[in-house]
Amino acid sequence: MNRVLIEATELAAALEGDRPPQVLDCRARLGDPEAGARLWREGHVPGSRHLDMDRGLAAPARADGAGGRHPLPSHAAFTATLDRLGITPELPLVVYDDTGGQLAAARAWWMLACWAGHPEVRLLNGGLGAWQEAGGALPAGQEPALVPGGWCPDFHDDAWVEADALSSGHALALDARSAERFRGGPESVDPVVGHIPGARSRPSADNLTASGRFKSPEALDAELPKADPMIAYCGSGVTACHDILAYAIAGRPLPRLYVGSWSDWISDPERPIARGD
Repeated sequence: MNRVLIEATELAAALEGDRPPQVLDCRARLGDPEAGARLWREGHVPGSRHLDMDRGLAAPARADGAGGRHPLPSHAAFTATLDRLGITPELPLVVYDDTGGQLAAARAWWMLACWAGHPEVRLLNGGLGAWQEAGGALPAGQEPALVPGGWCPDFHDDAWVEADALSSGHALALDARSAERFRGGPESVDPVVGHIPGARSRPSADNLTASGRFKSPEALDAELPKADPMIAYCGSGVTACHDILAYAIAGRPLPRLYVGSWSDWISDPERPIARGD
């Protein structure tokens, strides 16, 4: 896989170069579907376009919980989103948020690079904070009219799985939620606590340094669990993509994504649940 991170100084130089990347602002706040667009209007990386987590990176959730809180959009729906944003495979892409990639730039990276097959997608290391530290401007305003991109991706549906892939027990499940949620501690999002039996805890926050940037490839390679095959999950298939990105940075084979994740798993009361370490 191509290099997956870009530093703020590199992005600034690339935006002034002869092949400037298309930049997608993926900031989001759980429980506030309007937050991402509002944050973009208040200030963003120059030339960036807002890619909404709830409307662009997910389909509407089902009332019964099956499929999870952030199911994948259909091929047609995501293609339409990319077309509206003017995304093409001919130009590089950079995605960012303000949480070290956890909400929801890593989800955008996975959907664009691993699922839709865009050949050159990078995540801004350190996100918006790193851009500001490097002296980057944050213009405000409304999104301009965009020229449709016309890209029809060749989707790789083998990059993700449904619950039955974990029910068999043949793959190691990697849980990107906090260690407290993994153990079954207080839960503010999902109605059932615990984790998928046999899973290993790898909180997405552990992929980052104190500055909010990714740890080195060597550090990640030493820390990330080793197994084959491996499937990453979280609460709803968003921060699990952060763990998958960490494997890419480490130069390791990528886990597949259980898109529905814990919120889908618990929608069927017959599925087993484990608690504790």
